[in-house]
Amino acid sequence: MVNHLSSLLINYPFHQEPPNPVFPIKTLIFTFVYITFTSIFSLLAAGSITYSVFHGFYGRPVKLLSTIKSAFTSFFRLLSTTLVSELIISGVLLVLGLILFLLVKATQFIGFQVDFSSPYFTSLLVVFLIIFVSIAFYFSVNWVFAHVVVVTESSWGLEPLKRSQSLVKGLKGVAFSMLVFFGFLNWFFTWSTTSRWGDTDREWKSWQFVLSIVSTSTMLMLIMLYNLAASTVFYMYSKAIHGELAAEIAQEFAAEYVSLPFDDGKVPHVVSVVYG
Repeated sequence: MVNHLSSLLINYPFHQEPPNPVFPIKTLIFTFVYITFTSIFSLLAAGSITYSVFHGFYGRPVKLLSTIKSAFTSFFRLLSTTLVSELIISGVLLVLGLILFLLVKATQFIGFQVDFSSPYFTSLLVVFLIIFVSIAFYFSVNWVFAHVVVVTESSWGLEPLKRSQSLVKGLKGVAFSMLVFFGFLNWFFTWSTTSRWGDTDREWKSWQFVLSIVSTSTMLMLIMLYNLAASTVFYMYSKAIHGELAAEIAQEFAAEYVSLPFDDGKVPHVVSVVYG
């Protein structure tokens, strides 16, 4: 009996290493830190770039300190607006998921057997995915000016989303084209890098892999820069189309003009004064 217990104790794998989890803790922590880092600096970049382009449109001097200040002053407004938009999109996904769940339960309640691996169920999932992507893209088109409104009009939360929806009326085709163009560029550069390399744990030791990551990140940063600048210019164009820009320009350059009184007093005349 003692020998039998001894053999069991010897053969039992006390020093056996636990199986690796599907998502290692280090990977989860790294992913969380990376997403947090990129999100914070993306919002800061959105605030500073939008501020610079907006003030450059009026010919105002854009200084480095004022640009950095605008990035931090608009950060929490941009964050709150982003959270509201993400909550709305998540709500749509939750509703669609609930509808799919109730549809499956109703089918099982009637007496039919639901095979989750069947092509019919896969087709149903594809249909729901297409519906969700279409709704999300529709919201993205309507909210194309949201971050610009936050920076230029000092609003936050749900208000910039409503304001953007009103400004994009009649220009949704242009907004759709911009989203598709910049979205395709982001997808292309990301795919071209991820599809080229396999095991990233080993590839990190290769300078070609690091160089590829740096070059792709640079291109994505430039795409984001041009996207924000184009959205700001598009915002100004939309305001001009809706008749809101003329009054702002007149107010902006009112100090450079002198209004002369005329006899009729009905038609306003404006004379530009040029200083040598």
